[in-house]
Order: sequence, then structure tokens, then C-alpha cells
Amino acid sequence: MEEYEVIIRIVIAIIVGGLIGYERQITNRPAGFRTHILVCVGAAVVSLIQIESVERTIALIHEDPSLANSLKADIGRMGAQVITGVGFLGAGTIIREKGLVKGLTTAASIWVVACIGLAIGLGMYVITAVSTIGVFVSLVILKKVEDKFIDKVVTIDMDIEYIGDKDFMKGIQKYFTTKNIKVNNIKFINEIENLDETAVTDEENISKRSIYNLDVPKYLKTSKIVQDLCRKKNIKQVKIY
Repeated sequence: MEEYEVIIRIVIAIIVGGLIGYERQITNRPAGFRTHILVCVGAAVVSLIQIESVERTIALIHEDPSLANSLKADIGRMGAQVITGVGFLGAGTIIREKGLVKGLTTAASIWVVACIGLAIGLGMYVITAVSTIGVFVSLVILKKVEDKFIDKVVTIDMDIEYIGDKDFMKGIQKYFTTKNIKVNNIKFINEIENLDETAVTDEENISKRSIYNLDVPKYLKTSKIVQDLCRKKNIKQVKIY
């Protein structure tokens, strides 16, 4: 392979990896600009090594045909190892936090950048161009479509005043679970009402407030949620902020 062709392919790998990585960087993802460049260039280098190995093997066999049965070059083996290795790198970007899984899109972008890098190294420029455009459409344009039309939740703060113990709170949590409502945070505010100095207080008779930060599916009406909760015996009041 000519030296200028090697340089061209490496430069293309830097550009493609940088473009996709920049989109991840500006959205504050775990793997950004430099990571994507390194993955893409690394994959391209592996492809170039494969091509060089095949060319050298062919040259040696051409010089000495008796080596034909001894020398073999598998052009796909090293590329397969790249994809396997990138899988571990992608796994490092996936974070599980409070029941939520984050980083899957970034992991996928690292994987696809590696695939594009292999294509660049092999000189498959049409595949490179089409796949790069496809990745950009998915990450940028389709993200806006998702946010506008497919985004499934609305975040609200719900103030619930109730009388009850921890078991009663489990009932509230169970209701949210059945409605696919995600609880992000709970702030507890205890209030003791109408108790004189001689009254014996216990947890079940104390009026309490809990402020829930919730991700509510868009198909649910908050007014219906309030009605459902207010029907529960021990709930005194429900407010939404």
C-alpha cells in the first residue's frame, strides 16, 4: 500500500471519530471527543495492518511458491478482536444509578466508531460515508425527534400529606410502580397536629408530609393521579408543584 493512502485513511479516521465524539462531548457523555478519535484510529490501524500482512504474505508466496501451504493471512481475524475489545471499553461507559441505566448510546457509538474505523482502514469509503451520516442522523436529528415526540416522562414534585407508618408508604410506592411512575427522590417532612402535652404519640397518628420528585409518563394525567391518591383512606391532601 502506498504511504499517501495510509495517511489519507488515518486522517479520515481522525475526522470521523472526532465528529461523532464531539457530539458525545457536548452532551456531557462519559466518552467524548478524544476517546472516539482513539477508537476510530485504532480500528483503522488494525485494518491497515491486516492489509499489509496480506500483501506481504502474497509477495512472499510470489517469490517462493513453495510457501503457499505454509503461509496464511486471515484478513478478518484482527478486526474481530477489535470489536471484542471495544465491547469492554463500551461497558465502562454504562452506569447504573437508582435503577436507571445510562450510557448505552455512548457505548453503542464507541462500537460503531470502531466498525467505521475498520471500514476506513480497508478503504471502504462509501460504507464509511454512509455509515457516518447515519450515525449523525441517529445521534443529533433523531435525538431531537425523540425529545419532542417520543420522550415519555414529565418531571413533577408531588406533596403528599398523610397519616400512617412505613407500611402505608410502601402502598404509595406500590401505586407509583403499577403506574410506571419513577420516584427520583423523597423529602420527608413530619408534622404533629392537635397533640397536647399529655398525649401519647405514635407513628401511626402523626400527620406527615412527603414531597416526591417523580417522572410521570406523558400518557398519565396528573389530575387522575391526585384523584387516585386522595381516595386512599389515610391521605389528607395532595399537591403538585
